[in-house]
Amino acid sequence: MSQYLEISQEIRALGQEAEGAVKPYFERIEEICDRNTEKVLAAFAKNRVSDNLFAGTTGYGYDDYGRDTLDRIYADIFGAEAALVRIGFVNGTHALSCAMFSAVKTGDTVLSVTGPAYDTLQNTITGDYCGSMKQYGIGYRQVDLKDGAPDYAAIAEAAQDPTVKLVFIQRSRGYAVRKTLSCAEIGKICATVRAAGSQAAIMVDNCYGEFTEEIEPTQVGADLIAGSLIKNPGGGLAPTGGYIAGRADLVENASYRLTAPGIGGECGCTMGQNRLLYQGLFMAPHTTAQALKTAIFCAEVMERLGYEVSPRAEEPRYDIIQTIAFGAPDPLRRFCEGIQAGAPVDSFVTPEPWAMPGYEDEVIMAAGAFVQGSSIELSADAPMREPYVCYMQGGLTYSSGKAGILLAAERIRKSK
Repeated sequence: MSQYLEISQEIRALGQEAEGAVKPYFERIEEICDRNTEKVLAAFAKNRVSDNLFAGTTGYGYDDYGRDTLDRIYADIFGAEAALVRIGFVNGTHALSCAMFSAVKTGDTVLSVTGPAYDTLQNTITGDYCGSMKQYGIGYRQVDLKDGAPDYAAIAEAAQDPTVKLVFIQRSRGYAVRKTLSCAEIGKICATVRAAGSQAAIMVDNCYGEFTEEIEPTQVGADLIAGSLIKNPGGGLAPTGGYIAGRADLVENASYRLTAPGIGGECGCTMGQNRLLYQGLFMAPHTTAQALKTAIFCAEVMERLGYEVSPRAEEPRYDIIQTIAFGAPDPLRRFCEGIQAGAPVDSFVTPEPWAMPGYEDEVIMAAGAFVQGSSIELSADAPMREPYVCYMQGGLTYSSGKAGILLAAERIRKSK
């Protein structure tokens, strides 16, 4: 006899009401998906993708035609001069770190114009670790957000510092309680920096934001973007890796940080993973749309349960992240337990807060994923600190994502 998930009729009814309310918002998501799918198909056609590109290399990885063609495809999709797509990037932070070092040297300054960088990236910039920017004598300045939005006047003033050689923009909210930036807002920051007379490289942490709009930051003035393949652009199929795209000279400099000076992107075997990277990119617009629908549904359900959410269901979305402010540790833990229970992998596991590498606070993370740590698969995580805000993202399919949200709501209901 077929079995179904243990969700009460009360929560199922809540889900049906929430879904009815949010379905009108799905149409715009589908339009964006259609346009981005066309971009991917056009790039595949332009670069004459065939199955001979899927064969991997070993050892040094010289003359890996599939790898080099994928670089060109990413550059075309993101409207960039060049790209570096590699399974050698261990995570998004690694790709971002290599990208940041592409523009600065000892005596230069990095200017973050969206407040502090994401927790793990702060180690690259101001950490006391061997190889950090601080250790290399690279300075750091920061312009905080003003009422949750970019402070354009302060950005213009700070950008006039002649030592500033890299302007850093974090598109997504990270573990901050602020709104994600749209490409239009990023374009305005870029214009502000240039109007101030600065020729500094402008870099965007594009994690979680790929394919959520019809354009990308490199099409509105950013010189460089970077992100993780186990988030949006990997489509749930990439087993690991990251990408950097933008100005050709900066991408080349970043490649020397990934491997070694003088070697750069010429080496780096793909070990049979090319097909998954290609197929994942092909799926990425659709998979991202599924995650966005899941996030919208989550926002509506959790708001109906009385919690503050951001963005709200009806608001525009520029990344796949949904925040829920629980205000206390217990409902946060119950929510994560429900998300874990709705996962196809490790559904029997109970997530517990732990001292996760790179974070100051203990972090609770629900992530029953086919690819370990994959944020495009349904997951939820939060630093265990006030105001106990949970960050939910992903959902390879809307149907499975919806089931996970209902299980999370059920766990909260039972704990009251």
